[in-house]
Amino acid sequence: MSQFLDQVEDCVPALRRYARALTHDADLADDLVQDCLERAIRKSSLWRPTGPLRAWLFRILLNIHRNDLRHRRRIPQSLPIGDLMVEPQAPSSSPGRLALAETARAMQQLPVEQREALLLVALEGFSYTEAAAILKIPVGTLMSRLGRARTALRSLTEEGGPKLRTLK
Repeated sequence: MSQFLDQVEDCVPALRRYARALTHDADLADDLVQDCLERAIRKSSLWRPTGPLRAWLFRILLNIHRNDLRHRRRIPQSLPIGDLMVEPQAPSSSPGRLALAETARAMQQLPVEQREALLLVALEGFSYTEAAAILKIPVGTLMSRLGRARTALRSLTEEGGPKLRTLK
């Protein structure tokens, strides 16, 4: 069990990075990782060392995230009154930051399936085979989603391309 826990611990930074990319909220990401780790430890008897533990943990995290999204869609959202009155922010003077923020906004406009695939391959460095196994889809489907995601990102971030919608 201690070897299992050591391997789980080694995966925590990658899980946090992926959770933050999925949620865009540090607190939600930390909760998501904590739920993932709790479930992995509780269900450690189900893990079979036939494949990488990292992929199994990412699968758990992704399942929890999808369940949370479904749950949140069913519950009406309420906003605190303080969120309704927001001061406009001055744009950053750094072009690199602007490009990064533009790319992040563009990624939020991608369909969930494309965003999940792109983050697993581009951010976490999973191979196409590993990412397809985590998402439980064929490799060809993963490659199609990646291609569509990259094309959409290119068109959304190109100069003169479609305007990015503001997301709230």
